[in-house]
Amino acid sequence: MNVLIDTNVLLSAALRDNLPERVVLYVAGGDAIRRIVTPEILKEYTEVLRRPKFRLAEQTLERWAELLAMRSVDIGSPPYVPEFRRDPKDAPFLAAAIMARADYLITGDLDLLQTNEPIATRIVTVAKFATDFQIQ
Repeated sequence: MNVLIDTNVLLSAALRDNLPERVVLYVAGGDAIRRIVTPEILKEYTEVLRRPKFRLAEQTLERWAELLAMRSVDIGSPPYVPEFRRDPKDAPFLAAAIMARADYLITGDLDLLQTNEPIATRIVTVAKFATDFQIQ
């Protein structure tokens, strides 16, 4: 199964010890799960986690960087990024989902959750993914 995790979910996982963290760790630890990233998505993860306003400790940043490096499958840059009028910053996630034929894109972003884009990927919240896979 191919899974993409939106930056807002990763940030929530890094900031708090709750359901987003459990879902991210479930995806990272699943042998049958490929956590999909692109160079652009990895860069966004790193930049967002390092924003001073979040005040993440260096140890926390290192932990998440190691986890991302160890358990991510970099599919490269998509040759095509669709136009996404609702929020152009979300287009790289849709492009990666299309390119990787992702089964799931886990997000808290309403623009992505309410998209009408014709893609096969199931765009779900953390709570929905947790329910579907019985993550508590």
